Amino acid sequence: MLKVAIQMDPIEAVDVESDTTFLLALSAQERGHSLWVYDFRTLALEDGRLFCRARPVSLKAAQGDHVVFGEEARLDLGADVDVILMRQDPPFDMAYVTATYLLETVHPHTLVVNDPAEVRSAPEKLLVTRFPGLTPPTLISSDPVALNAFHQKHGDVVLKPLHGAAGSGVVRLKAGDPNLDALVEIHAMGSRDPLVIQKFIPAVSAGDKRIILIDGEPIGAINRIPASGQVRSNLRVGGVAAPVELTPRDREICAAIGPELKRRGLIFVGIDVIGDYLTEINVTSPTGAQQLKRFSGVDAGAVLWDVIEAKRAA
Repeated sequence: MLKVAIQMDPIEAVDVESDTTFLLALSAQERGHSLWVYDFRTLALEDGRLFCRARPVSLKAAQGDHVVFGEEARLDLGADVDVILMRQDPPFDMAYVTATYLLETVHPHTLVVNDPAEVRSAPEKLLVTRFPGLTPPTLISSDPVALNAFHQKHGDVVLKPLHGAAGSGVVRLKAGDPNLDALVEIHAMGSRDPLVIQKFIPAVSAGDKRIILIDGEPIGAINRIPASGQVRSNLRVGGVAAPVELTPRDREICAAIGPELKRRGLIFVGIDVIGDYLTEINVTSPTGAQQLKRFSGVDAGAVLWDVIEAKRAA
């Protein structure tokens, strides 16, 4: 039996029918592993040892009555715990980055999923650029001159914040749209991060595919279909999940990136594919596992814990 600590947003607020972290936790509990949850803000590095304030939990799939907490305790994450699931949602800001530095002090003695150093080194819209030929034409920059030149060259484009998540801040700009400069200025007032500008892929109207890979291997996919007239297909902004099969191109993409994900210790990953193009590699807290299980019967939780248990036994 493993002692599992989950770094996550408040578990009492999750939707038990759609939340991937809840599925992973429930799967661990069904295998007899003990579960603790904690907020990353309680992490404390003292004399080289990493602690947190955590609560043991027992779970059941009943919304509103899905969690029972035990008494809070101070855990030594390097000595008291076998596995840490790093499942807090973005924003991927300096607080998030600092949490990866702290967790790096206990990994791999305590197995952190995903490897915190690699999470820090793999911003989700940047990692894809390491795989030329798989992605649509893309520019990452804060320079309005470069952004405008890209827009003029490619016409119909999508603009999004580099460290955005769940579809936040994604805007489509058609050829000749005069609003790019204003959008760049608005973004600069709140952030010094670059923007991503990418050639628009018309196939998004048929859906944005989320493929789940575990230890570098694809286990299945769901399709996320945008609402009529919308460019964003993320489920949190109105996209609708639907079943879908992996195509030969999907498998080609997974074969190209899977070995590198595995080498990096990125065990639980969700990639986004639109048409024939890889657009993102999500390594922080990928979603879609509940919908995958509902549509296909493939249980990402069971596959993940098979991998984790094998790694802990090695």
